[in-house]
Amino acid sequence: MRVQSLSFLLLAVAFPIYGADQERSDWAGFFDEFDAKGTIVVADEREKSRAMWVYGQERASKRFSPASTFKIPHTLFALDAGAVRDEFQVFEWDGVERSFAGHNHDQNLRSAMRSSAVWVFQQFAKDIGEERAGRYLRRIDYGNADPSTDEGDYWIYGNLGISAQEQVSFLKWLYKNDLPFQSEHQRLVKDVMIVEAGTDWILRAKTGWDGQMGWWVGWVEWPSGPVFFALNIDTPNRTGDLAKREQITRAILQSIDALPTP
Repeated sequence: MRVQSLSFLLLAVAFPIYGADQERSDWAGFFDEFDAKGTIVVADEREKSRAMWVYGQERASKRFSPASTFKIPHTLFALDAGAVRDEFQVFEWDGVERSFAGHNHDQNLRSAMRSSAVWVFQQFAKDIGEERAGRYLRRIDYGNADPSTDEGDYWIYGNLGISAQEQVSFLKWLYKNDLPFQSEHQRLVKDVMIVEAGTDWILRAKTGWDGQMGWWVGWVEWPSGPVFFALNIDTPNRTGDLAKREQITRAILQSIDALPTP
C-alpha cells in the first residue's frame, strides 16, 4: 500500500534506529523481587535518551496471545467498520452475570477499555467478521495477523500472536497517528487508553491476560518525548500474579526516571 509505505518512511525518520537493543540483565532484580518470569522491552525516545532496552531478549521476540492488549487495535477496527460511533455510544448490558463486577452494567468505549469488558469486544468481533479482521491485521502488520480460532475469542484463545518487540513497534505507529486509519480514530483510542497523568506526563496503557500469561503495554508521554514499554510475564498463580504486571513495569520505568516515584 503506497500510503502505508510512506508512513513507514516517516516513522523511520521520527523514530531513528540507535543500534541493537541493549540487554538489561540488571533488570532481572525487578522480576526476582516479584518472583516473576518474563520479559520487558523499553524504547526511550526522550531527546536526551534515545535508547532501546530489553530484558529477556529471546522471550521478547516470542509471540504470545495479545489477550486484552488487543483492545487497542480492535477499537480502531471497530471505529473504522462502524461497529462503534464514538466514546459516548452506550452498549446495553445483556444481563449475564460475569465474574468481574465491572463488566455487569452498561458500557461505553471508555469504560469497556478501562474494565476490559470482553463482551463489548466480542460484539465488535461479530460485527467486523473474521475475514475483515484478517484484512485489518495484515494492514497494520500486527504480529502474525491470524484471526482464526477453533473455539473462543481469537485474540485470547485463537491463533493470533504478537511479541513484546512487535507490541512496541505497533504502539510507536499509534503514538504518531501513522496507522492506516483516520487520525481522529487514533486520537480517540489514545484518549481512552489514559491510565494516569501528572502536570507534565501522561501514562497510556493496557493490560492483558490469557490465563497463563499477562501483559502490560503502553507508553509515558513527556515534553521531551515518549517512553514505550511492553512487558509479559507467566502467571502460574493466575489472578494472584496479575498485579505484578504493573508493579514490575512501574519499578523499571521509575528506575530510568520515565515515571514519577510516588
